[in-house]
Amino acid sequence: MNAIGRRRWVIAEGYIPGTSMVGADQALVSHETACILNTGGTAAKIQITLFFTDRDPAGPYPIEVGARRTRHMRFNDLTDPEPVPRDTSYASVIESDVPIVVQHTRLDSRAAEIALLSTMAFPVD
Repeated sequence: MNAIGRRRWVIAEGYIPGTSMVGADQALVSHETACILNTGGTAAKIQITLFFTDRDPAGPYPIEVGARRTRHMRFNDLTDPEPVPRDTSYASVIESDVPIVVQHTRLDSRAAEIALLSTMAFPVD
């Protein structure tokens, strides 16, 4: 299968709640996720840069998605060059050396009525 997608994507809305009401169940901890699909024949080398309202950008955060693979990458797990701040609005630019497809998902479990949202990222090029 040929590579599907674009090399640059934007998620204009990002926010990781600082709390969750789900106890120790890691699957239900409030989080943001970039769901990345690489249908091509070579691994995707990806860099994520975060933008904020009141400070300089953070990143790039390097990740890789294997050839003909998918990866659900939690922003909560990004730590290098710095952890993604909680309770802070941000946006992200995702750049890849090969075409990929990106979807954005948030799980907000601050209340007993857990909220989940998902939307496609915006392809830039």
